[in-house]
Amino acid sequence: MKMARRDAAIEGEKMAIKKALFGTAPSGEEVYIYSLENKNGMRADIMTYGANLVNLVVPNNKGELADINLGYDELAPYTKNTDNFGAVMGPNCNRIGNAVFYIDGQKIELPKNDGENNLHSDAYLGASKKVWKVISCDAMLVMETSFDDGDISFPGNRIIRVTYTLTDANELKLHYEATSDKKTLFNLTNHAYFNLDGHGSGLIHDHELVVKASHFTPVVKGGIPTGEIAPVSGTAFDFTTKRKLGEALSMDDDQLKVSGGIDHNFVIDDYDGSLKCVAELSSEASGRKMKVYTNLPGIQIYAGNFIGDQIAKDGAHYNKRMGIAMETQFFPDTPNHDNFPTAFFGPDRVYDYTTVYAFE
Repeated sequence: MKMARRDAAIEGEKMAIKKALFGTAPSGEEVYIYSLENKNGMRADIMTYGANLVNLVVPNNKGELADINLGYDELAPYTKNTDNFGAVMGPNCNRIGNAVFYIDGQKIELPKNDGENNLHSDAYLGASKKVWKVISCDAMLVMETSFDDGDISFPGNRIIRVTYTLTDANELKLHYEATSDKKTLFNLTNHAYFNLDGHGSGLIHDHELVVKASHFTPVVKGGIPTGEIAPVSGTAFDFTTKRKLGEALSMDDDQLKVSGGIDHNFVIDDYDGSLKCVAELSSEASGRKMKVYTNLPGIQIYAGNFIGDQIAKDGAHYNKRMGIAMETQFFPDTPNHDNFPTAFFGPDRVYDYTTVYAFE
């Protein structure tokens, strides 16, 4: 179950990583925040609690900097964080219908924490609420956490590692690795919410989105996929060409009504396991564009339909639809649908996937 050490600089790039105390977790463990900054002034701040992306400061086409990542100034609200701002979700992100699935005939029962379903493994014991160990902070930030066999009902002694790298090409790279000594379910993602105009700039309705997916997975109430892989053509989910989010959200579409807006998995076109651009988000107002690359088969687009009414970092007021999450992933409820890509991993199959947020 050993993982290869990954603390060499990518493409010869090397930058100082700063470290500061961010607070104390409910467990009594100290939580630190690490800052990665490139030559363009772009900065990513990641803390050890939840391997959480706290700040993401990005230049626009005029070189003006703004923090585009929703979140908090202090640790305390992250220990609740019902919106999951910036957190790494695991061992399994997204939903499991009826909180039950099977591994080789063995019934796995998870906490029912989203109505009758399971969402993001566990709200209190999952990866997003653990204090991660820093393995390396030389040029890139490598963080690791572990789960014992049976933790949150999942089998296997498991190790999960996330590597954050910031390049001088304004790319924030997240490399996920996970191993288990038993067959288990892994589906990891980061739940960051983006507002390209700045995290406290209001609604994202004027953001324009492209998703390179001609199909999506429709859901029933509770966000559980029906198992159908349906065409997006003629629906509110057709982002095969650039389209404003507000335009799509205003459509009379039954799937929007079921989920309170866009909160759906998109099936990546021509998926072959290679790293490729799967989505583009842009704002004419700020002049920022973000491209999302991944070698995962799906991306959950969540338009912040239920972001809580709250005061967050910098005194900003957050509410619904003020940020968009773009969660690369295996499909939700995938172990309960034979036609979905498998997310079972174990001694003979290591979880090894990458997501890149690239800014132009």
